[in-house]
Amino acid sequence: MTVEPRQALVWDYAPAPEATDHLRLRDRYGLFIAGEFREPADSRYEPTINPASEEPIAEVAWAGAEDIQRAVEAARAAQPRWAALPARERAKYIFRIARLIQERARELAVTETLDGGKPLRESRDVDIPLAAAHFFHYAGWADKLRYGVVAREVAPLGVVAQIVPWNFPLLMAAWKLAPALACGNTAILKPAETTPLTALLLAEICQEAELPEGVVAILPGDGATGAALVRAPGIDKVAFTGSTAVGRDIQSALAGRDIALTLELGGKSANIVFEDAAIDQAVEGIVNGIFFNQGHVCCAGSRLLVQESVAEEVIAKLWARMLRLRVGDPLDKNTDVGAVNSAAQLERIQELVQAGEQEGAVRRSIACELPDRGFWFAPTMFTDVSPVHRIAVEEIFGPVVSVLTFRTVEEAIAKTNNSVSGLAAGIWTDKGAKAFQVASALRAGVIWQNTYNHFDPTAAFGGYKESGFGREGGPAGLRPYLRVVR
Repeated sequence: MTVEPRQALVWDYAPAPEATDHLRLRDRYGLFIAGEFREPADSRYEPTINPASEEPIAEVAWAGAEDIQRAVEAARAAQPRWAALPARERAKYIFRIARLIQERARELAVTETLDGGKPLRESRDVDIPLAAAHFFHYAGWADKLRYGVVAREVAPLGVVAQIVPWNFPLLMAAWKLAPALACGNTAILKPAETTPLTALLLAEICQEAELPEGVVAILPGDGATGAALVRAPGIDKVAFTGSTAVGRDIQSALAGRDIALTLELGGKSANIVFEDAAIDQAVEGIVNGIFFNQGHVCCAGSRLLVQESVAEEVIAKLWARMLRLRVGDPLDKNTDVGAVNSAAQLERIQELVQAGEQEGAVRRSIACELPDRGFWFAPTMFTDVSPVHRIAVEEIFGPVVSVLTFRTVEEAIAKTNNSVSGLAAGIWTDKGAKAFQVASALRAGVIWQNTYNHFDPTAAFGGYKESGFGREGGPAGLRPYLRVVR
């Protein structure tokens, strides 16, 4: 007797869009200097657009040289008073900012999704809670600074310039502002030109928290604004997160000047799956490692190294899991992969994917209906990838994973370290001894075991080689904003 297999039940989720009528966005935002929003000196405003629809959201002022000078002067005047406050008083302001982020969490999450294109569930469940957590964490450190640097006497650096990228606008601002303020510095933050809105809402939060004027400035603008800020007289420290090319330019500009610098740059991180790993768990980690935030993550697990004995199984299960990813409206609570941040970034992704095909790698992209407007790219996997292919070497910063194989532990370590970058890595194995052996041999700043993209404000984050230097998060994140007095 033969039994006909039952046809699988096919069903889909109903749309679950998040409302936007609760937003309090302005039509136009000025520069935030000395505790208030001001017109730019040259009256320049640029629209910030929704990458999922290409529609403008608001007009945002772009800072020029005169605006930067005003911000530095205000920060310079405010810094001694801010540093002279009792540490517990500084902590209270930072704590208020954290609480206000929590109170305005829904508004911030929707704004982050509108401005950046990432799925709402990521903005809501990851970005905004983590941003608040960083302010809470460093509020607790404000009166314990000497214990964060091995019981030495310390003092703030002064005025710090901070430049953040477009992939995690509010979270990166929190990573930089919270420790800087806790240490007694004043800060000038330049958000990315494509995602300035949550930084400007953070300026409103600083006003609500009654943060003393001049302690924080927010200066939107493009790369020219960032370059002018880095070179501005009166800056004592620069902290930058972004591309390796811009990081090199900043380091060159500061050469010979007595200005502290930390750089968190690009990556080409490896996710290593050994044959003794829990395969289903590893597949979920791979998906989270490369398709989270459309792959717009500096530590994305874009190189997937799989042991040959389980490569066929892992690839099959990964592809089956990719077919279930939902691509579409970032405001829909069911969406897994949203819009690419900009037309320029989409062009970069397409260029590297085309290079992968031309060099002989096998491309698989999921078949899905993409919206007519906006910037979109279907989740993609490459197999038969050589370590010299561009897709295995260059940072794609998109939803594209390149699969390579290895036979031995030594080969996995060698292939992982065969990169100019050294930001992060993932190790999937049930053998603790093997995990420690591999982790100790890898040149990567952050190494996860049996998980990926797991962030915590108490843990340090940063890279080696062309992924930069310095650490953010935890007590290690205090040191770049302090000088040891004795």
